[in-house]
Amino acid sequence: MDKTSENGRPGGLRSMTGYGRGEAVLHGRPITVELRAVNNRYLDCTVKLPRIYLFAEDAVKRRVQGSISRGKVDVFVTIGPSESGDVKITVNEPVARGYDQAMRALWRSVADTEWGNGPDQGREVADAIRFAALCRCPDVFLVEKTQEDQEAVAADICTVLDLALADFDAMRLREGEKLAQDIRTRAASIAALTARVEERAPGIVADYRARLEAKLAEVLQNTQIDESRILTEAAIFADKVAVDEETVRLRSHLSQLEGMLAGGGAVGRKLDFLIQEFNREANTIGSKCSDLETARYVVDIKGEIEKIREQVQNIE
Repeated sequence: MDKTSENGRPGGLRSMTGYGRGEAVLHGRPITVELRAVNNRYLDCTVKLPRIYLFAEDAVKRRVQGSISRGKVDVFVTIGPSESGDVKITVNEPVARGYDQAMRALWRSVADTEWGNGPDQGREVADAIRFAALCRCPDVFLVEKTQEDQEAVAADICTVLDLALADFDAMRLREGEKLAQDIRTRAASIAALTARVEERAPGIVADYRARLEAKLAEVLQNTQIDESRILTEAAIFADKVAVDEETVRLRSHLSQLEGMLAGGGAVGRKLDFLIQEFNREANTIGSKCSDLETARYVVDIKGEIEKIREQVQNIE
Protein backbone atom coordinates (compact mmCIF):
# COMPACT_ATOMS: atom_id res chain seq x y z
CA MET A 1 0.00 0.00 0.00
CA ASP A 2 1.31 3.44 -0.89
CA LYS A 3 2.22 5.76 1.96
CA THR A 4 0.25 8.92 2.42
CA SER A 5 1.27 12.13 4.11
CA GLU A 6 -0.57 13.91 6.91
CA ASN A 7 -2.91 15.79 4.56
CA GLY A 8 -3.83 12.70 2.60
CA ARG A 9 -1.47 13.24 -0.33
CA PRO A 10 0.66 10.34 -1.63
CA GLY A 11 3.80 10.05 0.49
CA GLY A 12 7.24 10.87 -0.85
CA LEU A 13 9.70 13.70 -1.09
CA ARG A 14 8.57 16.68 -3.16
CA SER A 15 10.52 19.31 -5.03
CA MET A 16 9.37 22.91 -4.62
CA THR A 17 9.76 23.54 -8.35
CA GLY A 18 7.22 22.25 -10.83
CA TYR A 19 4.50 22.90 -13.40
CA GLY A 20 0.94 21.63 -13.68
CA ARG A 21 -1.98 22.16 -16.04
CA GLY A 22 -5.67 21.33 -15.94
CA GLU A 23 -8.48 22.10 -18.35
CA ALA A 24 -12.14 21.22 -18.67
CA VAL A 25 -15.47 22.54 -19.96
CA LEU A 26 -17.90 22.92 -17.06
CA HIS A 27 -21.43 24.25 -17.45
CA GLY A 28 -20.63 25.25 -21.00
CA ARG A 29 -17.63 27.32 -19.91
CA PRO A 30 -14.03 26.32 -20.94
CA ILE A 31 -11.61 26.72 -18.01
CA THR A 32 -7.83 26.30 -18.01
CA VAL A 33 -5.61 26.49 -14.91
CA GLU A 34 -1.81 26.46 -14.96
CA LEU A 35 0.52 26.37 -11.95
CA ARG A 36 4.18 27.24 -11.84
CA ALA A 37 6.35 27.12 -8.69
CA VAL A 38 9.94 27.86 -7.74
CA ASN A 39 11.87 27.74 -4.47
CA ASN A 40 10.84 30.01 -1.62
CA ARG A 41 11.29 29.95 2.13
CA TYR A 42 7.54 30.15 2.75
CA LEU A 43 4.39 29.71 0.65
CA ASP A 44 3.79 32.73 -1.55
CA CYS A 45 0.78 32.24 -3.83
CA THR A 46 -0.18 34.67 -6.59
CA VAL A 47 -3.42 34.12 -8.53
CA LYS A 48 -4.01 35.74 -11.91
CA LEU A 49 -7.68 35.72 -12.91
CA PRO A 50 -9.77 37.67 -15.43
CA ARG A 51 -11.00 40.82 -13.67
CA ILE A 52 -14.64 39.78 -13.69
CA TYR A 53 -13.77 36.56 -11.83
CA LEU A 54 -11.67 38.08 -9.05
CA PHE A 55 -14.29 36.92 -6.54
CA ALA A 56 -12.81 33.39 -6.88
CA GLU A 57 -9.28 34.39 -5.83
CA ASP A 58 -9.65 33.52 -2.13
CA ALA A 59 -11.12 30.11 -2.93
CA VAL A 60 -8.22 29.35 -5.28
CA LYS A 61 -5.63 30.39 -2.67
CA ARG A 62 -7.24 28.24 0.00
CA ARG A 63 -7.17 25.23 -2.30
CA VAL A 64 -3.48 25.82 -3.11
CA GLN A 65 -2.62 26.20 0.58
CA GLY A 66 -4.22 22.84 1.25
CA SER A 67 -1.85 21.12 -1.18
CA ILE A 68 1.40 23.10 -1.08
CA SER A 69 3.31 24.16 2.03
CA ARG A 70 6.32 26.02 0.58
CA GLY A 71 7.33 27.73 -2.67
CA LYS A 72 6.62 30.75 -4.85
CA VAL A 73 3.49 29.61 -6.67
CA ASP A 74 1.87 31.41 -9.61
CA VAL A 75 -1.63 30.31 -10.65
CA PHE A 76 -2.92 31.37 -14.07
CA VAL A 77 -6.66 30.97 -14.73
CA THR A 78 -8.13 31.39 -18.21
CA ILE A 79 -11.92 31.31 -18.67
CA GLY A 80 -13.59 31.36 -22.06
CA PRO A 81 -17.11 32.58 -22.90
CA SER A 82 -20.03 30.39 -21.93
CA GLU A 83 -21.72 28.46 -24.72
CA SER A 84 -25.09 29.49 -23.35
CA GLY A 85 -24.17 33.14 -23.74
CA ASP A 86 -23.28 35.16 -20.70
CA VAL A 87 -23.36 38.64 -22.28
CA LYS A 88 -26.39 40.90 -22.66
CA ILE A 89 -26.41 43.76 -25.21
CA THR A 90 -28.93 46.59 -24.88
CA VAL A 91 -29.48 49.96 -26.58
CA ASN A 92 -28.75 53.09 -24.58
CA GLU A 93 -31.79 54.95 -25.97
CA PRO A 94 -31.14 58.37 -24.34
CA VAL A 95 -27.66 58.45 -25.84
CA ALA A 96 -28.93 57.28 -29.24
CA ARG A 97 -31.62 59.99 -29.30
CA GLY A 98 -29.06 62.60 -28.33
CA TYR A 99 -26.79 61.59 -31.21
CA ASP A 100 -29.79 61.59 -33.59
CA GLN A 101 -30.84 65.11 -32.59
CA ALA A 102 -27.26 66.35 -32.93
CA MET A 103 -27.03 64.85 -36.42
CA ARG A 104 -30.30 66.51 -37.47
CA ALA A 105 -29.12 69.88 -36.15
CA LEU A 106 -25.80 69.51 -37.97
CA TRP A 107 -27.60 68.66 -41.22
CA ARG A 108 -29.87 71.68 -40.98
CA SER A 109 -26.92 73.95 -40.38
CA VAL A 110 -25.01 72.85 -43.48
CA ALA A 111 -27.81 71.97 -45.94
CA ASP A 112 -30.41 74.10 -47.73
CA THR A 113 -33.12 71.52 -47.24
CA GLU A 114 -34.74 70.02 -44.18
CA TRP A 115 -33.64 66.59 -43.06
CA GLY A 116 -35.84 64.08 -44.84
CA ASN A 117 -37.17 66.46 -47.61
CA GLY A 118 -36.86 65.39 -51.19
CA PRO A 119 -37.69 62.23 -53.13
CA ASP A 120 -38.60 59.10 -51.23
CA GLN A 121 -35.44 57.35 -52.50
CA GLY A 122 -33.26 60.13 -51.08
CA ARG A 123 -35.04 59.94 -47.75
CA GLU A 124 -34.43 56.21 -47.53
CA VAL A 125 -30.74 56.66 -48.27
CA ALA A 126 -30.48 59.41 -45.62
CA ASP A 127 -32.22 57.20 -43.06
CA ALA A 128 -29.82 54.33 -43.80
CA ILE A 129 -26.79 56.59 -43.48
CA ARG A 130 -28.09 58.06 -40.28
CA PHE A 131 -28.74 54.58 -38.81
CA ALA A 132 -25.26 53.34 -39.74
CA ALA A 133 -23.70 56.44 -38.21
CA LEU A 134 -25.68 55.99 -34.97
CA CYS A 135 -24.51 52.37 -34.67
CA ARG A 136 -20.89 53.51 -34.74
CA CYS A 137 -21.31 56.16 -32.05
CA PRO A 138 -19.75 55.44 -28.63
CA ASP A 139 -21.96 54.13 -25.83
CA VAL A 140 -25.02 53.59 -28.03
CA PHE A 141 -24.86 49.88 -27.20
CA LEU A 142 -24.39 48.66 -23.63
CA VAL A 143 -22.61 45.32 -23.19
CA GLU A 144 -23.39 43.78 -19.81
CA LYS A 145 -22.41 40.44 -18.35
CA THR A 146 -25.37 38.50 -17.08
CA GLN A 147 -25.46 37.77 -13.35
CA GLU A 148 -23.74 34.50 -12.46
CA ASP A 149 -23.76 32.28 -9.41
CA GLN A 150 -20.35 33.22 -8.00
CA GLU A 151 -20.13 30.18 -5.72
CA ALA A 152 -20.83 27.84 -8.64
CA VAL A 153 -18.23 29.55 -10.84
CA ALA A 154 -15.63 29.45 -8.04
CA ALA A 155 -16.40 25.74 -7.51
CA ASP A 156 -15.87 25.07 -11.24
CA ILE A 157 -12.54 26.91 -11.17
CA CYS A 158 -11.43 24.91 -8.12
CA THR A 159 -12.46 21.66 -9.82
CA VAL A 160 -10.12 22.42 -12.72
CA LEU A 161 -7.51 23.67 -10.24
CA ASP A 162 -7.56 20.21 -8.63
CA LEU A 163 -6.62 18.70 -12.00
CA ALA A 164 -3.71 21.14 -12.30
CA LEU A 165 -2.61 20.42 -8.73
CA ALA A 166 -2.62 16.68 -9.39
CA ASP A 167 -0.46 17.18 -12.48
CA PHE A 168 1.76 19.58 -10.57
CA ASP A 169 2.14 17.18 -7.63
CA ALA A 170 3.06 14.27 -9.90
CA MET A 171 5.88 16.33 -11.39
CA ARG A 172 7.10 17.39 -7.95
CA LEU A 173 7.14 13.78 -6.76
CA ARG A 174 9.25 12.74 -9.76
CA GLU A 175 11.70 15.57 -9.10
CA GLY A 176 11.67 14.78 -5.38
CA GLU A 177 12.64 11.17 -6.05
CA LYS A 178 15.62 12.33 -8.10
CA LEU A 179 16.67 14.67 -5.28
CA ALA A 180 16.36 11.85 -2.72
CA GLN A 181 18.50 9.54 -4.86
CA ASP A 182 21.22 12.16 -5.19
CA ILE A 183 21.17 12.94 -1.47
CA ARG A 184 21.39 9.23 -0.58
CA THR A 185 24.38 8.83 -2.87
CA ARG A 186 26.17 11.71 -1.20
CA ALA A 187 25.20 10.47 2.28
CA ALA A 188 26.78 7.10 1.45
CA SER A 189 29.95 8.94 0.44
CA ILE A 190 29.96 10.80 3.78
CA ALA A 191 29.54 7.49 5.64
CA ALA A 192 32.48 5.97 3.75
CA LEU A 193 34.68 9.00 4.43
CA THR A 194 33.70 8.96 8.10
CA ALA A 195 34.79 5.32 8.30
CA ARG A 196 38.18 6.31 6.87
CA VAL A 197 38.53 9.03 9.50
CA GLU A 198 37.76 6.47 12.22
CA GLU A 199 40.26 3.99 10.78
CA ARG A 200 42.91 6.68 10.57
CA ALA A 201 42.48 7.96 14.16
CA PRO A 202 44.48 5.25 16.04
CA GLY A 203 47.35 5.55 13.60
CA ILE A 204 47.57 9.30 14.19
CA VAL A 205 48.34 8.76 17.90
CA ALA A 206 50.83 5.99 17.11
CA ASP A 207 52.61 8.21 14.57
CA TYR A 208 52.72 11.03 17.10
CA ARG A 209 54.25 8.75 19.74
CA ALA A 210 56.87 7.51 17.28
CA ARG A 211 57.81 11.06 16.28
CA LEU A 212 57.92 12.10 19.96
CA GLU A 213 60.27 9.22 20.84
CA ALA A 214 62.50 10.02 17.87
CA LYS A 215 62.65 13.67 18.80
CA LEU A 216 63.47 12.95 22.44
CA ALA A 217 66.12 10.43 21.43
CA GLU A 218 67.69 13.03 19.17
CA VAL A 219 67.67 15.68 21.88
CA LEU A 220 68.71 13.50 24.81
CA GLN A 221 71.01 11.26 22.78
CA ASN A 222 72.42 8.68 25.21
CA THR A 223 70.31 9.75 28.17
CA GLN A 224 67.58 7.29 29.24
CA ILE A 225 64.13 8.31 27.88
CA ASP A 226 61.31 8.49 30.44
CA GLU A 227 58.72 6.07 29.08
CA SER A 228 56.02 7.34 31.43
CA ARG A 229 56.51 10.85 30.13
CA ILE A 230 56.02 9.64 26.57
CA LEU A 231 52.86 7.79 27.57
CA THR A 232 51.51 10.91 29.28
CA GLU A 233 52.21 13.13 26.26
CA ALA A 234 50.67 10.56 23.90
CA ALA A 235 47.55 10.35 26.09
CA ILE A 236 47.19 14.13 26.15
CA PHE A 237 47.58 14.26 22.36
CA ALA A 238 45.10 11.42 21.86
CA ASP A 239 42.52 13.29 23.91
CA LYS A 240 43.02 16.43 21.85
CA VAL A 241 42.63 14.72 18.48
CA ALA A 242 39.90 12.24 19.49
CA VAL A 243 36.98 12.54 17.04
CA ASP A 244 34.98 9.48 18.06
CA GLU A 245 32.18 11.61 19.54
CA GLU A 246 31.90 13.63 16.34
CA THR A 247 31.92 10.59 14.05
CA VAL A 248 29.25 8.89 16.19
CA ARG A 249 27.07 11.99 15.89
CA LEU A 250 27.72 12.13 12.14
CA ARG A 251 26.48 8.56 11.79
CA SER A 252 23.44 9.44 13.90
CA HIS A 253 22.71 12.39 11.60
CA LEU A 254 23.05 10.11 8.57
CA SER A 255 20.47 7.78 10.10
CA GLN A 256 18.12 10.72 10.72
CA LEU A 257 18.64 11.88 7.16
CA GLU A 258 17.59 8.53 5.76
CA GLY A 259 14.55 8.45 8.04
CA MET A 260 13.39 11.85 6.77
CA LEU A 261 13.93 10.88 3.14
CA ALA A 262 12.00 7.64 3.62
CA GLY A 263 9.16 9.36 5.50
CA GLY A 264 8.63 12.01 2.81
CA GLY A 265 6.27 14.92 3.28
CA ALA A 266 7.21 18.56 3.83
CA VAL A 267 10.60 17.94 5.50
CA GLY A 268 12.65 20.60 3.72
CA ARG A 269 13.08 22.80 6.78
CA LYS A 270 13.99 19.86 9.02
CA LEU A 271 16.55 18.70 6.49
CA ASP A 272 18.01 22.19 6.31
CA PHE A 273 18.49 22.22 10.09
CA LEU A 274 19.98 18.71 10.05
CA ILE A 275 22.55 19.73 7.43
CA GLN A 276 23.68 22.52 9.76
CA GLU A 277 24.41 19.82 12.35
CA PHE A 278 26.40 17.87 9.74
CA ASN A 279 28.51 20.97 9.13
CA ARG A 280 29.09 21.48 12.85
CA GLU A 281 30.49 17.98 13.32
CA ALA A 282 32.64 18.18 10.20
CA ASN A 283 34.08 21.52 11.30
CA THR A 284 34.92 20.12 14.74
CA ILE A 285 36.71 17.13 13.22
CA GLY A 286 38.62 19.47 10.94
CA SER A 287 39.71 21.67 13.84
CA LYS A 288 41.00 18.65 15.80
CA CYS A 289 42.88 16.86 13.07
CA SER A 290 46.57 17.51 12.54
CA ASP A 291 46.97 14.70 10.05
CA LEU A 292 47.11 15.63 6.37
CA GLU A 293 45.27 12.52 5.20
CA THR A 294 42.44 13.07 7.69
CA ALA A 295 42.24 16.71 6.67
CA ARG A 296 41.65 15.60 3.08
CA TYR A 297 38.83 13.32 4.19
CA VAL A 298 37.25 16.21 6.11
CA VAL A 299 37.42 18.47 3.05
CA ASP A 300 35.67 15.78 1.00
CA ILE A 301 33.02 15.33 3.71
CA LYS A 302 32.33 19.07 3.79
CA GLY A 303 32.11 19.12 -0.01
CA GLU A 304 29.44 16.39 0.03
CA ILE A 305 27.56 18.18 2.83
CA GLU A 306 27.48 21.38 0.79
CA LYS A 307 26.10 19.55 -2.24
CA ILE A 308 23.38 18.00 -0.06
CA ARG A 309 22.58 21.46 1.33
CA GLU A 310 22.09 22.78 -2.20
CA GLN A 311 19.68 19.95 -3.01
CA VAL A 312 17.78 20.42 0.25
CA GLN A 313 17.01 24.01 -0.80
CA ASN A 314 14.80 22.51 -3.54
CA ILE A 315 12.75 20.29 -1.20
CA GLU A 316 9.33 21.34 0.07
